[in-house]
Amino acid sequence: MEYSRVQLYDLPDEILIIIFKKLVTTEVLYSLAKFNRIAHDSVFKNHLTLLTSTSDGFVYSLPNSIFDRFFLHILPEIHRKIKWFDLESRSMKYIIFATPYPNLYGISLYNIQTETVIDLFT
Repeated sequence: MEYSRVQLYDLPDEILIIIFKKLVTTEVLYSLAKFNRIAHDSVFKNHLTLLTSTSDGFVYSLPNSIFDRFFLHILPEIHRKIKWFDLESRSMKYIIFATPYPNLYGISLYNIQTETVIDLFT
């Protein structure tokens, strides 16, 4: 029996998008530097989750390497298309004040102190 080797690059964009919808969007964007066209698909820009969560409900910051890559390289390219953010306290200030988001209409905040919210939004 002969085996064929299929690489991720060989799959059609539609199949890749279905797979990536099941993953954390920021991690997908970070890992898709080579998949430029897919990384710019509206699926990954409309609702960005910039945190990780566990099955028991705990919310954590993204690893620094992923957050830094997203903040420095991906966000400047896609900020105009973002409609919703899921943010936690560490990344919130950086993301909110990084650039204008003309299409942003919602933000979900996690692990945020009341005082921080008041300081940022008043």
